[in-house]
Amino acid sequence: MSQQPFQKFINPKNNAAVKEKHKQDKKKAKKQRAAAIEKHFEEKRAARTRGFEQKPVSAKNNKRQKYPREKTEIINKSASTGDAEKKNSAHAEMPLNKFLAHCGVTSRRDAVQLIIDGKVTVNKKIVTQPAFKVNEKDDVVYNGKKLFVTKNLVYILLNKPKDYITTTDDPQNRKTVLQLTKSATDQRIYPVGRLDRNTSGVLLLTNDGELTQMLTHPSFNIKKVYEVKLDKPLTKTDFEKILNGFKLEDGEIHADALAYPDARDKSIIGIELHSGRNRIVRRIFESLGYDVKALDRVMYANLTKKNVERGKWRYLGEKEIRLLKYMNPQKMQRRNKPETNRP
Repeated sequence: MSQQPFQKFINPKNNAAVKEKHKQDKKKAKKQRAAAIEKHFEEKRAARTRGFEQKPVSAKNNKRQKYPREKTEIINKSASTGDAEKKNSAHAEMPLNKFLAHCGVTSRRDAVQLIIDGKVTVNKKIVTQPAFKVNEKDDVVYNGKKLFVTKNLVYILLNKPKDYITTTDDPQNRKTVLQLTKSATDQRIYPVGRLDRNTSGVLLLTNDGELTQMLTHPSFNIKKVYEVKLDKPLTKTDFEKILNGFKLEDGEIHADALAYPDARDKSIIGIELHSGRNRIVRRIFESLGYDVKALDRVMYANLTKKNVERGKWRYLGEKEIRLLKYMNPQKMQRRNKPETNRP
């Protein structure tokens, strides 16, 4: 049998040459294909360019040429003004979930679920679509309260030192808490509630009148925690009396919670109250024959002075503001007395 059909396998040199030729043919075909594609697109680009050059001047351009220069400027100005008004109108509108977030209710993500659950009304109609467009003129109500977009509202937590009074102005020129926060904002702010001149601790200052009214209203039972330094140890009898309640000149009073922070020093007392009566902590202990040497408010409406040095201040975070503005008064009420550390 002839060996000619198997010659390329028998001779390695010839076999390599065949492979190389095949490789070069593929490269050549690839280049030709790329050139053909490029030529096709080049022709299309050229045709498009010729079409633009031959296109007649539009009627809009003809009209513009007819008017004098001054009138053209007036028309352009009018058109731009209309565009600006449309843009401002569109900017005023926003999705309902974003509106709730801007009102301080909750985050946009959490607002979606509130809307889907039918807890929000717009112009007295329940809206369940988070993307529903609203603006500031719409009557948006959540949890029975009409919502307003917050504008330039300021919330400041101050760790008040002694010898400062909680007022915006003092005829006797005594030091006020506003002197400590004058660099915080150019808005007119005021303290929420009062602390005695010789009482230190947590004090909230804001220009949010709605929040101030809510926090100072008795129905919300805002929690306040104080640390009291007495001139002598508090006896077990008086401890029980404060906890169970007794009468003062303006009515009965009892502590929500009472404890000794340090079991070795019973002259230091921790007391929790929700009453907003004037000088109530001092009057409780003074009525039992104790002299209050120092009084420090360590918590107010779940706000603490942690990481805030005496005489310093900080802005409240968004989460803190939401918790303050949307506290449920029913949850704040204490139906039962809490457990306490008995002496």
